[in-house]
Amino acid sequence: MAGIRNVAEDPVYTDDGTLDIHKRPANKKKTGKWKACRFILGNECCERLAYYGMSTNLVNYLHDRFGLGNAAAANTVITWSGTCYLTPLLGAFLADSYMGRYWTIASFSTIYVIGMSLLTLSAVAPGLKPVCRGISDCHPTTGQTAALFIALYLIALGTGGIKPCVSSFGADQFDENDTIERKKKSSFFNWFYFSINVGALIASSVLVWIQMNVGWGWGFGVPAVAMIIAIIFFFIGSRWYRLQVPGGSPLTRICQVIVAATRKFSVQVPEDKSLLYETSDTESAIKGCRKLEHTKELKCLDKAAVETDSDRLKDLPNPWKLCTVTQVEEFKSVIRLLPVWASLIAFATVYSQMNTMFVLQGNTMDQHIGPKFKIPSASLSLFDTLSVIFWAPVYDRVIVSFARKFTGHERGFTQLQRIGIGLIISIVSMIVAGILEVVRLNMVRKNNYYDLETIPMSIFWQVPQYFLVGAAEVFTNIGQMEFFYGEAPDAMRSLCSALSLTTMALGNYVSTLLVTIVTKVTTSHGRLGWIPDNLNRGHLDYFFWLLTLLSLLNFLVYLWIAKRYKYKRVITNVR
Repeated sequence: MAGIRNVAEDPVYTDDGTLDIHKRPANKKKTGKWKACRFILGNECCERLAYYGMSTNLVNYLHDRFGLGNAAAANTVITWSGTCYLTPLLGAFLADSYMGRYWTIASFSTIYVIGMSLLTLSAVAPGLKPVCRGISDCHPTTGQTAALFIALYLIALGTGGIKPCVSSFGADQFDENDTIERKKKSSFFNWFYFSINVGALIASSVLVWIQMNVGWGWGFGVPAVAMIIAIIFFFIGSRWYRLQVPGGSPLTRICQVIVAATRKFSVQVPEDKSLLYETSDTESAIKGCRKLEHTKELKCLDKAAVETDSDRLKDLPNPWKLCTVTQVEEFKSVIRLLPVWASLIAFATVYSQMNTMFVLQGNTMDQHIGPKFKIPSASLSLFDTLSVIFWAPVYDRVIVSFARKFTGHERGFTQLQRIGIGLIISIVSMIVAGILEVVRLNMVRKNNYYDLETIPMSIFWQVPQYFLVGAAEVFTNIGQMEFFYGEAPDAMRSLCSALSLTTMALGNYVSTLLVTIVTKVTTSHGRLGWIPDNLNRGHLDYFFWLLTLLSLLNFLVYLWIAKRYKYKRVITNVR
């Protein structure tokens, strides 16, 4: 931790606004880059192992040990999972405003470990562990239930401080204005997502087996230890990290722009944009943030940077009356991100089908591997994880080099092109799922299998659709992470990363809404509907075609948005 003590003594900044952890510029070469990122990747792999290790099978734990019915257990997990995607907004706000990413990760990781430890105790400690007379015959007390939920929501709070910060913190280790480091930063996002899926693979295979065959104490204890190892990884790398400087509350700065522009509603914006207010020094007025070039969009907000005689208070600009061009452009950058953000909700809706409709489809198929062993239909999501683990390094080492020869772009594709390719692959995955369902239903009709629980068709015919979703993730999800980090204002990167995470929560909500609407419409007048309890008598293929059509329409909208999007432009200072 010795490196951290030097931050306040004589700070040195890299070109992209992050703070070099050492005092002298000559030591910049000794910090950041892959030397620092190896600890961040190790931290992320262990943290994701911990998260998925306790969450993947949580519904069974609630059912077996706490007596919740299937619906109640599922709703409890869904509500908790949704909270895990909302708390990042809090963690990101604290990181960007006051604490910085390093201390936010460190602080919330501690909360995370406390939650994991309490969850483990709820499975093994007398007094916290419900008394059970047999399998699924447990009688938890109010105190034991309260302890469980305190543990779960401490974990939700802990992950909220880590999720929006770790990827941005890793990207902070590369100087955006250094050509070599910028290329490595793009590569970092691929390996970051790779490490997530390595942790998820171990969790969904090894840890789920431990929970079901060894016991919940070991099943939760191993993830708790993994989280402790994650913290150790993180702190060991402290001396090599570059730290970003908190820029103060971004919400306050946004409100100041809105208030100042509203007050000057009748003021004319000068044709010469150099007359708009900006600080004269090389650094931006926002701590840790580079100056941004003026853009022509959203001219109404430029009024906030028009200087009038009444704008100064005791010779200093009143921030609620006069804002810098950079502060106005910061707000514009966030507004420009919103259409791209909204267009990614459809992808998250497709992605959510792995845990719902793909599983229901798999339940109707032959799950046997050999004469005795059956693979649960939900376990086929392993092929999505394996697909990511395969495609992430292939993209980084092969596809980028190949694409670079044709596009001339240093990353092979622009971030928006990469996201768009992933959206196309996700549409193909829905088409493949729909075709499989058509083939399955044809087999049902030809052989009168309507009342069979499972038809003689191998579940492994589902592998291609899982594999395609994994490939789509490598393009869209990783591209999304890189895009939101690169296009976010320097002092709002954690907050914009948290915003990108909310697409996953909204995708789940949209999927639920679609199923509700489809069920209501298609079951009217006494009809069975598209998704009845007996899928052999339904039309799940129609639901997949609906998602294909909606995804295609969304892709066309995305193309329109991407074509008109203008990337952020910063004013680079020579140091």
